[in-house]
Amino acid sequence: MSIAVDFRLRSLTLAVSLAFAGTCSAAGPTGQAAAPGAAPTPAASAASGPAASAAAKPADPSAPKPFADVIKDAKQQDGFVPVWRKDDKVWLEVPAALLNQPLMFTANISQSVGERGLYASQMGPAWMVEFRRVGNNIQLLARNTEFRPGTDAASRQTVQQAFSDSLLASAPVASAAHPDRKSVLVDASFLLADLMGYSTRLEAAFRLPYNLDKGNSSFEAARTDADITALTTRLHFNTARLPAPPLAPSPVPVPPPPRTVPDARSFFVGVVYSFAKLPEQPMAARLADPRLGHFTEDFVDFSGDLKPNQRVHFVKRWRLEKKDPAAALSEPVKPITYWLDRNIPVRYRAAVTAGITEWNKAFEKIGYKNAVVAQQQADDADFDNMDANHASIRWFVGADVGFAIGPSKADPRSGEIMDADIGMSDVFSRGARRLIVEEGTATGQAGTQSHHHQHDAHCDYAAEASREMHFAMDVLEARGELDPESPEAEAFVNAVIKDTIMHEVGHTLGLKHNFKASTTITREQLRDQAFTVANGISGSVMDYNAYNLPLRGEKVGTTNNTTLGAYDYWAIEYAYKPLAPQDEAAELKKIAGRSTEPALAYADDADAEGGPTGSIDPLANRFDLGDDPLAWQQKRLQLSRELWQRVQARGTKLGDDPLRARRVLASGFRQLRNLPEMVAKYVGGMVTVRDLPGTTGRAAYQPVSSARQREALTFLTSGLFASDSFDFRPEFLTSLSPDYLEWERARPVSVPDLVVGLQTPALDRLLSAGTAQRVLELPNYLPSAQRKGVLTLDEVYATLQKSVWSELDGGREISPLRRALQREHLKRVQALLVRAAPGMPADASSLLRWHATRLAADLKRASGAAGLSVDSRAHIAESLSSLNEALRASMIRS
Repeated sequence: MSIAVDFRLRSLTLAVSLAFAGTCSAAGPTGQAAAPGAAPTPAASAASGPAASAAAKPADPSAPKPFADVIKDAKQQDGFVPVWRKDDKVWLEVPAALLNQPLMFTANISQSVGERGLYASQMGPAWMVEFRRVGNNIQLLARNTEFRPGTDAASRQTVQQAFSDSLLASAPVASAAHPDRKSVLVDASFLLADLMGYSTRLEAAFRLPYNLDKGNSSFEAARTDADITALTTRLHFNTARLPAPPLAPSPVPVPPPPRTVPDARSFFVGVVYSFAKLPEQPMAARLADPRLGHFTEDFVDFSGDLKPNQRVHFVKRWRLEKKDPAAALSEPVKPITYWLDRNIPVRYRAAVTAGITEWNKAFEKIGYKNAVVAQQQADDADFDNMDANHASIRWFVGADVGFAIGPSKADPRSGEIMDADIGMSDVFSRGARRLIVEEGTATGQAGTQSHHHQHDAHCDYAAEASREMHFAMDVLEARGELDPESPEAEAFVNAVIKDTIMHEVGHTLGLKHNFKASTTITREQLRDQAFTVANGISGSVMDYNAYNLPLRGEKVGTTNNTTLGAYDYWAIEYAYKPLAPQDEAAELKKIAGRSTEPALAYADDADAEGGPTGSIDPLANRFDLGDDPLAWQQKRLQLSRELWQRVQARGTKLGDDPLRARRVLASGFRQLRNLPEMVAKYVGGMVTVRDLPGTTGRAAYQPVSSARQREALTFLTSGLFASDSFDFRPEFLTSLSPDYLEWERARPVSVPDLVVGLQTPALDRLLSAGTAQRVLELPNYLPSAQRKGVLTLDEVYATLQKSVWSELDGGREISPLRRALQREHLKRVQALLVRAAPGMPADASSLLRWHATRLAADLKRASGAAGLSVDSRAHIAESLSSLNEALRASMIRS
């Protein structure tokens, strides 16, 4: 397989074609234009010389000015792409040697509006580009690296014809070639444009047509050395007018204009553009293995017609080379250096540094000493960490923000990571608890939401880890075991910062999430202080690890993750272990072959994805802990109930934070957000393994035992669906005061809405087409001897219906919480009776109608029960009428 020169770095956002100028070559003595990229003709050179011949033809008025004339009185910054500055004018000097050569071009966000996903300290798109001279223009061309030809000319031509490059910009050349260096000048104002398509992101966020205003955009700074040229710009976006609010509520919610700027019609976005040198010799690529989780550089390889799979995946990793290759332990020639931005609060810098350098433990195992280094940026440093050659960690804030992100940019020829910038939002302060109040008590926000996660765009770990921290502090404070103003409370904050930094640094080292790692530690080990200090509370820092919070009186180890797990050592070994080229394939096969070890269990984001059609593996989860996720969720429900009970018993006291009680209520509900889907996916669940064919003999899919499926159903029916799980005193609910200093203050908390928000994801999962299909097909995955007593779909539907409508048996009063749950169940049954969900098996539809008919009979019988309140009678009558209408309706079959 060969790797062609025609590459580009794939952008995370749309690339937008803009203008980057070119200029005409001077006319030759015969009046013909010089070939593209050619040096100026002798006539052009003579025209700029002091002794021009009188017989020479007059200079072409359209020809560019001599180099020296253009940059007269300008100041030069020499480097990779030299920069010339004069007043508000900036030129780039494009060296002749750079024409038609690959380099990296990046655009990173240093300043933004601070809401709706538009934040500072974020990495933007990156491309592999080249400067190409075409006639009178210099083009900035993004090369297509997604499709790569073989070595023969026919393959190159075929791929070139099939897949286009992209023009990012073009502009006229501003000068004749330098008489010695043969370089040309271009006006750098092509960078004062929306090269990365930011206006599209603005439109998506606010539904307003913001445009870039080039006249009020400017250059803020420039820095260049032998490897990089970086220019910081201040781009002005505006819109002529804001639309008037609609007279009536829109059926589709319309986002409000930006609320974080003085005038929503105008704001500035800071962008740091970098032109960076790529290695003359690409790093040796390392092929990825699906049994471990690494970010990859992917492309389609057309070098062979008979390959079963033309997709190639290179591991993304930094280049590490030993100073002393013969030494068992050696420092690297160039360590992986992370710069702590000067905007990181001083009190957190030690924790950030500890999170970075913790990874040295894994590199020491494979022979590298001090492979990962942390450096503090000085307050007077002349570089911006958002350029393309400083891996960095920066703090950022926003009006609605709560996450950390650890993306990286790699050389697509090899997967070599060239830059990485970790953005960390300030979600650890006590003021961040307001976010918990606003999110947790808003109607419809308490339930499980799908965490659709593509890491290069977003990572929830910092926000969720901070909520874990606040929940733990609330529980311990309610028990009287922690003073929120104590050094112990400050230690909580620093511990979660270290944990989060370990996680994000892991991403920038090339590691993906591992959402099975938490299950490799047993519940007994979690109670062992010595074990958890030495090994952590999870098999990997790349999981979303919950706090190891004990029940009252329970023995417990460390509270949160403090060190790398077994999986982290394994993943680093695969990506970074020095291997001789002739031995690499066999050694990597041997390393990956350890995937059968229980401590190295692995599952990525797709395996853990939530929703009715999401993950089928009950062991692949976010924010669980221990080898029994079902027991973990039972414990979490107990902890939330304990917190609510203790806070209600305490009451309010003089000097309390007015939002304290509201925050505690929200915190308890947020901790249960993952419970419905995590428990419900045991029903019809399959445990998956990532073995390659013929390597282990293990089954790729192993059905969850019927006993465990029934246990999960029982937990949902007796725990999540039971009204006494959410029993609050009236005096507590009336004490949930809002912040009266805010105009958009919260309303009284609706507990039924919060509870239903938790219950409906479980209903969706249990009544989904995917669950129905897997339960119906479960016997097919089992030997005939094991099929006796298997869980059936009839049992699932019957158990669910009996639990939700249990009051109908005996004509008992139905509480408001239970009526809300019954309405949600009935709503879903009605919808499935009228229109079958895509993929719903016919047998499932038949069973749904069968049980709906029985429910109608139960409702009719209960409607005559004596002693029911008017509310219950009305609810039963309405339910019966709605269900009968659905049963009589003709089904719409898709």
